[in-house]
Amino acid sequence: MIAPISGTLLLANPHLDDPNFLRTVIFLCEHNEDGSFGFVLNRKLSYSVDELVPELGDFRLPVFEGGPVELNTLHFIHQFPEEIPGGKEVLSGVYWGGDFDKLIELINSRTADTNKIRFFLGYSGWSPGQLKDEMEEKTWIVADAAKKFLFAEAETELWRDVLRELGGEYELIINAPLDPRLN
Repeated sequence: MIAPISGTLLLANPHLDDPNFLRTVIFLCEHNEDGSFGFVLNRKLSYSVDELVPELGDFRLPVFEGGPVELNTLHFIHQFPEEIPGGKEVLSGVYWGGDFDKLIELINSRTADTNKIRFFLGYSGWSPGQLKDEMEEKTWIVADAAKKFLFAEAETELWRDVLRELGGEYELIINAPLDPRLN
């Protein structure tokens, strides 16, 4: 089993019944002695970033619910380290945050591949030791993060897709019922 580190994915185990994390895939951006921080990749919201950031004009880029913490904050990951300075490299070629004004300029220039940018409202966070405890309870399955998952267009199938790629015992839980009592 892979240990959670910055730049990995956390998949909610099917027995996790917390509605905030039911069948979620979280990109873990930071994991250290101070706690853990990441974004839910597979919960697209019903509005787009131009509704939150008027400076983006008519760009209808999707926004995802990053997690239940501070839903009034906007975050982003991207693959543009030269054009958007100040980001933190989380995974080779994938950055979290950076100069927001430069991000707006890049998008408005219409030269950026907007499939390499993802926006999140809020985030998922764990206090020191909390994620470790949840790992011991087998609440999460850890997987390597691949760019194809981080910027996937079929986000509704992401949980299943990552489990399928893990294979073996994980492939068996893909079709686990949401409520085993109803099986």
